[in-house]
Amino acid sequence: MSATALKFETMKRYTYADYATWGDDVRCELIRGVPRMMASPTSGHQTVLMNLSSDLRVFLRGKTCQVFPAAFDVRLNAGTWDDTVVQPDIVVICDPSKITPQGCKGAPDLIIEILSPSTGRHDRITKMQLYKDAGVREYWIIDPVNKTVEVYVLETGENFTYLYNEAGIIPVYVLKDCEIAMNSIFDRIL
Repeated sequence: MSATALKFETMKRYTYADYATWGDDVRCELIRGVPRMMASPTSGHQTVLMNLSSDLRVFLRGKTCQVFPAAFDVRLNAGTWDDTVVQPDIVVICDPSKITPQGCKGAPDLIIEILSPSTGRHDRITKMQLYKDAGVREYWIIDPVNKTVEVYVLETGENFTYLYNEAGIIPVYVLKDCEIAMNSIFDRIL
């Protein structure tokens, strides 16, 4: 179904089966059965996405974990009543059994969201809780405008939060010996 032909009923709960019929040109997520349309990303957003995906891909070459940039469907609680499908900007999955031709079934080890003007509250509140409840081990929120990275280590049962600014090195807690330079993340941002 094309994006222009798709109309959502406001009181209806949609399922993953519904979502799967909407087609690749529909940019949306399904949050507990409720569709949430997604805006097209900015050039700054895409620059950060490419920079960070490339750094992670180089580090993960020859290792079990894999990195996937958006658009990539993640069914956080596949096989349960929860019809949530998210499309994080970047995911790292270390359990190959979670990777399917349609995306990821289960919680990735690392999820990275890059803020856009319309997504800040959703990424910090709604998605943070979804990711924590699903068992995501580490969650990053990147702000390309202010050039900051918030890192949330969720796997310990307690949230540990780290804030990084334009300079410095970020250790990736779920990837032993992986460090990402801040200047690499924000290289060539307009």
